Amino acid sequence: MLTETDKAYIAGLFDGEGTILIKQYWEKRKGKPRAYKIWRINMEISMTDETVVKWVHEALGVGTVRIRIKNKSPSSKPHWKKQWRWRCTHRDALYVAKLLWPHAQTKLHKIEQIIDHYDTKDEAKPSADIIYLKDKRK
Repeated sequence: MLTETDKAYIAGLFDGEGTILIKQYWEKRKGKPRAYKIWRINMEISMTDETVVKWVHEALGVGTVRIRIKNKSPSSKPHWKKQWRWRCTHRDALYVAKLLWPHAQTKLHKIEQIIDHYDTKDEAKPSADIIYLKDKRK
């Protein structure tokens, strides 16, 4: 169980070191005759401190942690530190967005886009997990 302090700390980390991607792409699926529009929704924290990234992963209980493998490109320097990345996608991103929403500052607009993307739009059947932003802001 995350405390409010933990949520605020992770929101601060995310504001400084995080990235949110919400974009629709055309993708050709294997065995399908044509391309389809699909949504990519990712939340990611990248940093060189492995312990912090792994703590975020354990605290949130969703996503994956991977190390960035240096490629052979000229822009990759041998003296650079290893970079650790925590990433979650789709419904896991919705879960994290709801946790961080009350504490976020810099990434608040993108977090709200994730929440609004999954909003049921049917107020007659509200889900217990959905935070209606217009009601919360009143």
